[in-house]
Amino acid sequence: MRDELERPFAELPAALVEELLGKSAELSRRLREGLDALRSARRAYRTQLEESHLLQREGALLDVPVPTTCGVDGAYAVERLIATDLVAAVAVAVEGLTPPSETRHWPEPRHRAYVQTERHEEEISTLARAVMIGMELELAAQAPHEVVFIDGSLTTPLIYFNQAMNRAQAAPDLHLTEFLLRNMEVYLAAYRDVLLSQRTDRAWVGVPKYSVRREIGRRLGWPASMDDRAMLTNLLEPGEFIRPQPLEAPRQPWHLQLDPLPEGIRKRAEALRGEIIGLLGRVHVIYYRPRAWLPAFRVEMGGAVAENAAQLARVMQALRFQSSGPGILEPYPIYLADRMVKHLGRAIPTFRQVISQELVKTYEGDVDEVFLNLHGYRTESGH
Repeated sequence: MRDELERPFAELPAALVEELLGKSAELSRRLREGLDALRSARRAYRTQLEESHLLQREGALLDVPVPTTCGVDGAYAVERLIATDLVAAVAVAVEGLTPPSETRHWPEPRHRAYVQTERHEEEISTLARAVMIGMELELAAQAPHEVVFIDGSLTTPLIYFNQAMNRAQAAPDLHLTEFLLRNMEVYLAAYRDVLLSQRTDRAWVGVPKYSVRREIGRRLGWPASMDDRAMLTNLLEPGEFIRPQPLEAPRQPWHLQLDPLPEGIRKRAEALRGEIIGLLGRVHVIYYRPRAWLPAFRVEMGGAVAENAAQLARVMQALRFQSSGPGILEPYPIYLADRMVKHLGRAIPTFRQVISQELVKTYEGDVDEVFLNLHGYRTESGH
């Protein structure tokens, strides 16, 4: 691993490396032109923000105590073996920096895990990803903290669930399919609770690292070459934020396929689906730049949080307090959770070796058959 980091081009043909490096000057020039144009127009864009009354400062928020927080993230991995697929999905919830006045403590990260072998099937990764995000939502809904950060957009679970439910029809006999269908009602109920944020002592917010959304840019007529997060990273001063704005409507209505569910579960799931789709229409987004060394955060929240001054102030206080370490470009508990789950893809090949060694102890045939059939040739992972 160290060799890969220190010699990133070591395995590439020299001519290919030379061609890639030869393009760096042109790419640098294009990037400079874009940044120069943004810098030249910065004053005009700032004036637009101020005149639109979208721009707010921390001083306008209610004064609230630093809340307790946690971050939730997940990962999945599929180890493609000769004879089978080894599938794993995990979710972890990690407590953030503890406020000075807080005496309670979550002693260790909470987690959910799924691991199973499956026959070779194209649908595996889509189903594993849905299980991963379902476990994330379950952990998030059960977390006892005042502000719960979810790594990603609040709209992503519906998209992943719909994709997986469509694939479930094509592969009904997979263990993953059975597990997802059995737990879908629980996952949808957790998703509903996260979007509803009905309790005044709890707030769930999504903090996506990557976004192409342009709610602010479209409203103000900014160039389409930069999304809102990129623009506002360059426009907002530390301590400034964009007041809550309705989430950009999808090009097509939200949809979730539920036909694969057993009839008894399906009726309850359909009711949850209706609630979820209605609540997605009330999701709001803010952009906030808490520190000079940080980019603007895109933060998505349910309408109950966005429209409650105390809840909004609590979320902003949590973001500021959990972003106090230079070099960490996201809220601290999300950073920790992300670091943990990223290791899943690298851990699965080792887990496969342990399984192979256990199998060898009891296998009555030629042990070469074990290692041949459990040879891994590709690992797919995501989070």
